[in-house]
Amino acid sequence: MALTTNPGTPPEGSLLPEVVSICKKCIAPKPPRTHHCSICNRCVLKMDHHCPWLNNCIGHFTHRYFFMFCSYMLLGIMFLMVFGYKIAYEEYFNKPTTLPLNVSVAAEAVNVTVPTAPTKNSRDFARRYYITFTALVCIGVFFALGALTMWHARLITNGETSIEAHINKKERIRLGKEGIVYVNPYDFGPRRNWRRFLGLTHGRTWRHLLWPSAHPPEGSGLTWDTIYQTG
Repeated sequence: MALTTNPGTPPEGSLLPEVVSICKKCIAPKPPRTHHCSICNRCVLKMDHHCPWLNNCIGHFTHRYFFMFCSYMLLGIMFLMVFGYKIAYEEYFNKPTTLPLNVSVAAEAVNVTVPTAPTKNSRDFARRYYITFTALVCIGVFFALGALTMWHARLITNGETSIEAHINKKERIRLGKEGIVYVNPYDFGPRRNWRRFLGLTHGRTWRHLLWPSAHPPEGSGLTWDTIYQTG
C-alpha cells in the first residue's frame, strides 16, 4: 500500500479551507503541514520524506503504511535471526566428538569406527559462505531498520514528522534563547497521537493492526486540529 497509494496532494483549482503559505516551487497555496517534494515535484500533505526504496513520498495517506511496512519487515528479520541461529550454530560450533575408547582395544573388542572431522569440500564452503552472508545481511538490516522504525515511533509519539522534528528543534532553540518554551501544536499526548496516526477511530480498535488493513488515516490532510483549539 505504501508503494501504490497517493500520499496526498492539495487539490488544484479549488478553494482550500486553510492556507498557511504559498509554495515557492508550485506557486500554489499550501495547507498546514504541507511541504514540496523536489523528487516528485509536487506538494505533499503532511510530508515526512521521500522514500527511495518505495519510490514514493511518505505523507498523510502513506505514513501509516510505511511504518507498518517497516514493522513487519523488522519482525520478519527477527524471525529469521531467531530460527536461523540454530543452523548457524551447528554449522560453526557443533563439532563431531570422538568415542572415549582406546583405539587398539576398540579394534579388538568391537567393530567400531571412530568418527573424525569431515573433510571440507566446495559444497561445505558454499554452505558456510551463504550462511555467513545471510547472517551479516540480517544483522545489518536489523540494526538499520530497527533504528529507522524507532525513529518514526518517536516521531509518532511526539505528533510530528521528520521535517517538523527539524523545524521544531530550531524553534525550541530560537525561542529558548528568549526564555519561551516551544510547544508542538499537533502534540495531543502519546496515546492520542498513536490513535490518530493509526486511524483507530470510528469504532476501530487495536485488533485492526494484527492484520494488514487499508483503512485511511483520520482527516483529509488539508486541515489539522491543534492543542489550542477548544470546544
